Amino acid sequence: MKSLASRYGLRNESSFARRFVAGESVADAIAAARRLEAAGLQQTLDFLGESIASMAEADRATRAYLAILKEIAASGIGRNVSLTLTQLGLTVDRATCVDNLRRILDGAAPYEFFVRIDMEDSRYTQVTFDVFETLWQQGYRNAGIVVQAYLPRSMDDVRRMNALGARVRLVKGAYREPRKIAYQKKEQVDAAFVELMQLLLTDGIQPAIATHDRTMLEATTAFARRQAIAPDRFELQFLYGIRRDLQARLAGDGYRVRIYVPFGQEWFPYFMRRLGERPANVGFVVRSLLHEK
Repeated sequence: MKSLASRYGLRNESSFARRFVAGESVADAIAAARRLEAAGLQQTLDFLGESIASMAEADRATRAYLAILKEIAASGIGRNVSLTLTQLGLTVDRATCVDNLRRILDGAAPYEFFVRIDMEDSRYTQVTFDVFETLWQQGYRNAGIVVQAYLPRSMDDVRRMNALGARVRLVKGAYREPRKIAYQKKEQVDAAFVELMQLLLTDGIQPAIATHDRTMLEATTAFARRQAIAPDRFELQFLYGIRRDLQARLAGDGYRVRIYVPFGQEWFPYFMRRLGERPANVGFVVRSLLHEK
């Protein structure tokens, strides 16, 4: 199934999957990034892959990222990437993962890249913060992290990141999590999102507010206006292919809008997880397409 999807799913530029994944190669991703930048949008590229099973795979992923950084730098597009720690060997050996992340941050620094460490499901929340904070204490400042609003612990995490001066991307959270550790109702998640957003906008460093929910976007821009927070002090972020109508409108209104652009041969697990992890995700994608119509 995965082989057939890889062969046919992204070959057609008009395919459903190609709408949400830039392609399998870094050249595909760079081409997509150029189109976004020509439209007045910023971008972050994500070379897909997660939960590798050996240190050899983790090393290959690390070396691939280092090569990708050089290609992006040579292309002249904006220098911003995202990655996951399980792609770098977190589930195999934590020390190796830390070393691999350090290799990438060292490779990114001469080109002035910003590297966002994505947040995975709750099994990895604490260790992801631990790894990030370890490297932060070692002087690495070219990295940021992600906080998920549906986890009640996130208020403490945001306060700690703000105190460090670390750059945070706020998301609602897309994984199916147990009731004991995550809010289950939309109104609970929305209320937490707004509270965290306000804390990030008032006390954070260049926070990224990542949502496709129009109500949350309006709450963000309204709060920024009330507090006289200039649009260049924060970003609004979207997934590639989602709510392109809102992306264009907000950029036209003067906001910094960044698009998360996934690419790579491991696109099929990403695509299916986005649609299958929670049933609400499928409905969300359908509503997004209808809104654009």
